[in-house]
Amino acid sequence: MVFFGTPEFAVPPLEALATDPAFQVVTAVTQPDRPSGRGRRMDSSAVKRSAEALQIPVYQPSTLRDAASRRPLEEMDADLFVVAAYGLIFGPKTLAIPRVACVNLHASLLPRYRGASPISAAILAGDDRTGVSLMVMEQGLDTGPVISAIAEEIRSDDTATSLTSRLAARAAVLATEGLPPFARGEMSAVPQPSGATLTRPLAKSDGWLDWERPAEALERQVRAMWPWPRAWTTFGDDALQVHQATVVPGTAGGVPGTVRVDRGMPAIVCGNELLRLDLVQFPGSRAVGGSDAVRGRRLRDGDVLGGSPPPPQPPLLVEVE
Repeated sequence: MVFFGTPEFAVPPLEALATDPAFQVVTAVTQPDRPSGRGRRMDSSAVKRSAEALQIPVYQPSTLRDAASRRPLEEMDADLFVVAAYGLIFGPKTLAIPRVACVNLHASLLPRYRGASPISAAILAGDDRTGVSLMVMEQGLDTGPVISAIAEEIRSDDTATSLTSRLAARAAVLATEGLPPFARGEMSAVPQPSGATLTRPLAKSDGWLDWERPAEALERQVRAMWPWPRAWTTFGDDALQVHQATVVPGTAGGVPGTVRVDRGMPAIVCGNELLRLDLVQFPGSRAVGGSDAVRGRRLRDGDVLGGSPPPPQPPLLVEVE
């Protein structure tokens, strides 16, 4: 097989497949190195670093649209292309290369949350579970038939980071257990049922906290937007990141966005209840606890957060069937 992936989510399934004697991973395909951080140094993807440690050859095309970029893949003579959060869409000519199929490990229980942001979308929706689906790829975005799936609980304190880590481990199990019977023809893929939803890539504005919304929804937003784009609001002319927050039960009262200092902690008036800011970060500073922000008089009772919202984005989640 040829393995395609880029972020940390793809590392556990790559490592599981590469160390299982039932499989031969001939190449890992990942996104090209890109500048990162304040110094803009060239940085390799998590999959590239893992593949090099496993002594697996790495291929980093910038596109798969032309014959020259596809030729090395054709020469690998693979049974399967296995994809996990790779970052490029496969066209029909790429899909036709492997002998058996191109398959994808998608971080949701399809047909819910197709597309780019399934993990954040599940947390935002308040779902109590999600999972990983092993599916046969076709030209539609995550529309192909499902080989098998595995569920995972969404915990009340899950961030996108913590949930991604557990789903990656589930993806490794799903790949090693589901691929052999599928490749041998002993397991058939089943078309997805109706009720599909589609997510777009996250944008910076998705982290904007609208204080007129319920506190419970905003608390989920804080967790869903970690580590990127992070939840944020404005305080005067500056952006204030909210890293951790807790709902304070009870009727809030007052103008949404108003700071109420309660037992030394800043709590913000929302559409119904209060949202306590447990960990925040001001521009140019490290993250501090809410009590430190109050003691340093950076947040005071009666301050108002939030100003003009950023330009609107299309909905993060849309129904497609």
